[in-house]
Amino acid sequence: MAGSSLLAAGADLSGNRLLRRAGRLAAATNLGASTFFLVHDLGRPERFLNMLRVVKPTSPMSVGSWLLAFYGPPVGLAAASEITGLLPGVGRAAGLAAAAMAPAVASYTAVLAADTAVPAWHDAYRHLPFVFVASAGAAAGGLAMAVVPLADARPARRLAVFGAVLDLAAGEHMRRTLGLTAEPYRQGRAGTFDRWARALTVSGALGAVSLGRRSRLGSIASGIALVAGSACTRFAVLHAGVQSAADPRFTVVPQRERLAARRRDEPRHRE
Repeated sequence: MAGSSLLAAGADLSGNRLLRRAGRLAAATNLGASTFFLVHDLGRPERFLNMLRVVKPTSPMSVGSWLLAFYGPPVGLAAASEITGLLPGVGRAAGLAAAAMAPAVASYTAVLAADTAVPAWHDAYRHLPFVFVASAGAAAGGLAMAVVPLADARPARRLAVFGAVLDLAAGEHMRRTLGLTAEPYRQGRAGTFDRWARALTVSGALGAVSLGRRSRLGSIASGIALVAGSACTRFAVLHAGVQSAADPRFTVVPQRERLAARRRDEPRHRE
């Protein structure tokens, strides 16, 4: 969603009409789907509106609600201008406004997940925003590769490859540095999704670099692989959180380690 807005704004400024259209329509479609699932999770639409009654900068839920509230109208205006051909100036301004908010929109769900007591999410608070933003970039580039002709998809390929490389690097760094709470990312359903995510992302990035530049079919296949890899990344994070919350070991052991570390530091502070 957010990556598509960023890609569409760049395409608009460079005069790439087909890539701009694909990005704007993809952003609007994804926004509609995300809004539907958000309302479904909340239970009633008015609960989302209730989140807009106050502004609480210390609450990721409050900040995220306001981000979506400000991001949605520009995305809709840009898409409407693209479909109807009316008010292209308004469409460009709306598209640029959406692109300016895109990085925050792409990362806020990671911040929201990390601001919980779920061990696999909370302990990864330094890493998840990078993983989510990079994954969003790879997915946006991959989706554009799948629907835009080769001659117009060059910026999408670059974004896809850059996002894929950053996604793989950030994910690997996260698994190496989390310690005990990295285990849920390697085991069970989370581990299965994580392995699929890496395999699809690697194959999609390699395809974008090689086949994606000269084969329409290769571009489509690589783009679909990147989109699927991004989806698997998010499912891996979701199930890792569920698995870590179900096992008391991932809560108790880190707490004991932190308590022991504080006790070791106490004599030093007294000195």
